[in-house]
Amino acid sequence: MLPISPAKVAHVIVRARKFDADLPGSGQGRELRAFIAALNEEEQAALTAIMWVGRETFDASEFDEAFNTARAEATAPTEDYLMGVPMLADYLEDGLSALGIDPEDAEQEAYPSV
Repeated sequence: MLPISPAKVAHVIVRARKFDADLPGSGQGRELRAFIAALNEEEQAALTAIMWVGRETFDASEFDEAFNTARAEATAPTEDYLMGVPMLADYLEDGLSALGIDPEDAEQEAYPSV
């Protein structure tokens, strides 16, 4: 079981896409930054590990290693690190898929009325 709900990952994916597509100063970056910062340490490490799996830095079978590495090597605020990753939303989607979680199902869980 992941240390973060797929719905929270889906929320970050949606916010990251809006941040990438929106004009500077619109508030999308602040909202994404605040959401990631509000996650607990385990959730932040899991989010980073999922991104690494999606980026193929780690294989899905190495998720535990990626998670432990993210916890051990967290030196900068997670929100700063992740928001500096180009294609964050794509990597998170790919990471969920690699871990056997359907990103669309996770998005439906995050946004049930959509």
